[in-house]
Amino acid sequence: MAARTNLLNLESVTAHVPGDASRVLLDAVSLGVDRGERIGVVGLNGGGKSTLLDVLTGERAPEAGRVSRVNGLRMAHLAQRDTFPAGSRIRDVVLAGYDADHEWAADARVRDVLDGLGIADLERPTEGLSGGEKRRIALASALVGELDLVILDEPTNHLDVEGISWLARHLTERRCATVVVTHDRWFLDTVCTRTWEVAGGAVESYLGGYADWVYARAERSRQADAAEARRQNMARKELAWLRRGPPARTSKPRYRIEAAEALIADVPPPRNTVELLGFATNRLGRTVLELEDATVRVGGRTLLDDVTWRLGPGDRVGIVGVNGSGKTTLLRSLTGERELDSGRRVQGSTVKLAQLTQELVDLPKNMRVLEATEAVAKYVRFGKQEMTASSVLERLGFPAARQWTPVGQLSGGERRRLQLTRLLMDEPNVLLLDEPTNDLDVDTLANLEDLLDGWPGTLIVVSHDRYLTERVCDTVVALFGDGRITHLPGGIEEYMSRRAAAGVTGGSLSMASDPTANAGSTAATATAAGRGSASSAAEQRAARKEASRLERRMTTLTAKEEKLHAQLAEAATDPTRLQELGRELKDLVAERETIELEWLDAAERAES
Repeated sequence: MAARTNLLNLESVTAHVPGDASRVLLDAVSLGVDRGERIGVVGLNGGGKSTLLDVLTGERAPEAGRVSRVNGLRMAHLAQRDTFPAGSRIRDVVLAGYDADHEWAADARVRDVLDGLGIADLERPTEGLSGGEKRRIALASALVGELDLVILDEPTNHLDVEGISWLARHLTERRCATVVVTHDRWFLDTVCTRTWEVAGGAVESYLGGYADWVYARAERSRQADAAEARRQNMARKELAWLRRGPPARTSKPRYRIEAAEALIADVPPPRNTVELLGFATNRLGRTVLELEDATVRVGGRTLLDDVTWRLGPGDRVGIVGVNGSGKTTLLRSLTGERELDSGRRVQGSTVKLAQLTQELVDLPKNMRVLEATEAVAKYVRFGKQEMTASSVLERLGFPAARQWTPVGQLSGGERRRLQLTRLLMDEPNVLLLDEPTNDLDVDTLANLEDLLDGWPGTLIVVSHDRYLTERVCDTVVALFGDGRITHLPGGIEEYMSRRAAAGVTGGSLSMASDPTANAGSTAATATAAGRGSASSAAEQRAARKEASRLERRMTTLTAKEEKLHAQLAEAATDPTRLQELGRELKDLVAERETIELEWLDAAERAES
């Protein structure tokens, strides 16, 4: 085995919060980065992750200890702050190291970075760029060079699912070492060969990515706690979901399979779907939110074209699509905030709707965190579980001491978490979340998912976080720019496959001078190609409506089937009841199979 080459080393490094020597972020930390190693950094917000990166790069000198780097180390650092020189163009920031176009154009790595991040107009000024565009420019600038080590602080922010997938592939195919802070757990598990956990001033090192780290924490808990406490440990619940899911979710199962299976043997599934559906139906009735023959146009593009979409009680739907595809506009159409250009929106009479937007809302700055939460409610019920406002705050990243902080002193991430807490405390029965993972660390994300597991209502999530979408949603739909809402039985993997089959390789909408026009022409081309067949537009529209109706019927039958299975289990000692239920189940399965065949036929006609 070849000897490992150490690129960078920390020896007994100590760092405090600037201006507050009593708050130690790194306490005599010693660690190193080897050549080719890909390290993910996890830990609570404010726990010292960004400080660790600043010390590694030399942007901050430690109060004690030593940092050593190999001679001639070629290193790039993506910080959380994206600032560019006044009057600069995208070319000046990304291609500063190249004197002529033919130099970078001949470099396959540079072309891959520009294409992967959707950077097309190099002459565009950096002034006036959106936050997401600035982030991609800064990321491209960090990746184009020939590097030994790249250090990235939240590189997945503002990237869509495809952009994150591209970045994961790019980093795993490069030979340079990587240290990355991100809350995207799919990314951590796909890219990283080692995980550093920053907590309490220490940095613990674990071999492998996110799944391996979860297993290590669960195993540590198993050894330290009694059997009952072990069953209640959330890390085991998370591990159970990881192991029960499709193999693609944990593409590097390096941890011991036998030990993992034994550890989760008595852990129930994350959600009791039948029980939650019963709660949701009681709270919501049959009608929740519906769009009937809805058309929505944005900036000359048709987002929805005569679409009928119905959300029922207990539905948990994830919405995916590239940046600019209209996901947020679809949420606003569902809530009624944005009027339809044609068609009808229907909202059930018992619906109590709440929406977490990407924008921060005004919060009572003269209150403390706990007071601002209890002003909404002091208790909240998630299914059968009742929780206090303080308990919910703690689950979402506010420890007891932090709950008495004035709201006006909170950071942007903390204000967003408080906004989400107040929404949940109001006990809505329909919840729409637009990019809920922004500014949440992995532990807080896991706690949020655990809370949503017991939340009995209809849930719609827009997120580029593949892990969260797969974890909390039962159904995934996509906006492909063709005026439809496309159901994806295969989830995000099917979404990626369809995009790849369409010849799309980049992440976000191209950053040309008019990205909306570019996206519109792409959508128009795809629509024209899809309709160049014998079927007329009217026939296709009729087939889509029929497929939608059949899909709703299949959902209803599936729910009934689950209830029948539960009733069969309860009637195990009653032979007469068992026979009656068995006949009902047989008839229901036969009807569902017939409906499935009809749906496949309608779906094929809709696509032809």
